[in-house]
Amino acid sequence: MNFWEQDIKGVWVIEPKRFGDKRGYFSEVFKQADFDATVGHIDFVQDNESFSSKGVVRGLHFQRGEWSQAKLVRVSRGAVLDVAVDLRKDSPTWGRHVAVVLDADSGRQMFIPRGFAHGFAVLSDVAQFQYKVDNVYAPQSEATLRFDDPALAIDWHIPRGEMLLSDKDLKGLSLSEMTPDFLGF
Repeated sequence: MNFWEQDIKGVWVIEPKRFGDKRGYFSEVFKQADFDATVGHIDFVQDNESFSSKGVVRGLHFQRGEWSQAKLVRVSRGAVLDVAVDLRKDSPTWGRHVAVVLDADSGRQMFIPRGFAHGFAVLSDVAQFQYKVDNVYAPQSEATLRFDDPALAIDWHIPRGEMLLSDKDLKGLSLSEMTPDFLGF
């Protein structure tokens, strides 16, 4: 596996090696020893999957306080623009984001540590999105950072009029509302 730390400390792009022939390919998409040696030890407790159509924007979601989650995300079908926003208290990159295209063709993944809001936009006709988390879902701790907050200036690679959004995502909070007391981390 190849690991590249991004401009925001703790966020990693990981590209598994693929071994192919005329039948297709084989790849180890996660190997605990390699992950531990490069990123650090994380105890993942759950795997999740979503399926979405082109133009869907999900996020920017996170869990606050003790329920915060680290995520290892990948796309097994299609392509997405994956975005992580740093909300860690006292971080020199607080409020900045990393945006990476993840697709099934490359197998590229992104690791997002605790203390980040996360979301993605579907760039292909459909996308099957998979992710490991290190903490269980806690609805009482869930929060949404507004995907189109001008302070974030995220280019989602999809025109606003073509985005498919949930009510929850349309009602997200602004970056200025992300106070340390609210965030809890």
